[in-house]
Amino acid sequence: METILVPYTTDITLLSVLKLVVALVAIILLLIANSVVMVYLERKVAGFVQRRPGPYEVGPWGILQTVADTVKLLGKQILIPGNSDRFLFLLAPVLSMFPMFLMFLVIPYGPILTGLEVNLGLLLILAFAGMEGLAVIAGGWASNNKYSLIGAARAVSQSVAYEIPLILAILALAFQHGSLDLSVLNRAQEGWIWNWNIFTQPLAFLIFVITCFGETNRAPFDLPEGESELTGGYHTEYSGMGFALFFMAEYTSMMLVSFLAAVLFLGGSNAPVDIPLINGVWWTLIKMGAFMTFMIWVRWTFPRVRFDQLLNINWKWLLPLGLLNLWVTALVMKVVGN
Repeated sequence: METILVPYTTDITLLSVLKLVVALVAIILLLIANSVVMVYLERKVAGFVQRRPGPYEVGPWGILQTVADTVKLLGKQILIPGNSDRFLFLLAPVLSMFPMFLMFLVIPYGPILTGLEVNLGLLLILAFAGMEGLAVIAGGWASNNKYSLIGAARAVSQSVAYEIPLILAILALAFQHGSLDLSVLNRAQEGWIWNWNIFTQPLAFLIFVITCFGETNRAPFDLPEGESELTGGYHTEYSGMGFALFFMAEYTSMMLVSFLAAVLFLGGSNAPVDIPLINGVWWTLIKMGAFMTFMIWVRWTFPRVRFDQLLNINWKWLLPLGLLNLWVTALVMKVVGN
């Protein structure tokens, strides 16, 4: 019997294009609002930890301080250092922010609320996540500044090192549920709270949390910035909107890993308890906000580690534990499958 090969086609309709455009606009507004709110929250948490009020002069309780800072940055001139690589210097801040919009498209915010349904959503996020590290490296290299160059060198080592255990932790979930589709992983945690992956994969969750700090350059792993020894690290020479884009990219990365933590490990849109009027997307946002608050608390609680300690944590602990967890998960799923 003759086999007929039918070429694969994608049904692109006006409705699907309109949905994609609306999702992109909503994501852009969400990321802008996130940066404004999180900068204010970071300052307030820092003030609470250090027993001071934080912002309180501009607007009621200082809520307009972030808006004032944004206006100030918009009005500042972008200065380009002499003998620097002008093209890379201007490209790096844009490169740090642009891929974020694509990664947020595939996150399932609710049971039926996803900007772009793809069965390899996790792979897409992991592929584009490295672009921010590339932007940090490009900005530090192009600045023609020794502190920026050292920050870029640290970023290379840190980004390459911490991506490996992060991928191993996520692969364990893919082995367990047989999919790289974030919507499938979200639905797999329905029912009892014990179905959440934080209980079925506790070691993977611990590895994921630690690597999140390494991948987002947040304290105690903020070595590429290192204000105390590098004055500002890779963004030392940046001012105005160049600095603002790097700053916004950091909080956007925090939001991305917080959404991933909520969807991959904390049940996503599934409710831990039945509360009227709070369901679906609201539970995803609550879990994301709680994880971001946790990241801010860690920054203002623990001191920065040395660079050798940073790499030792990864190569001596996270990588072996990630491999062990992946092997155990594969073995258990093989036995269960048989």
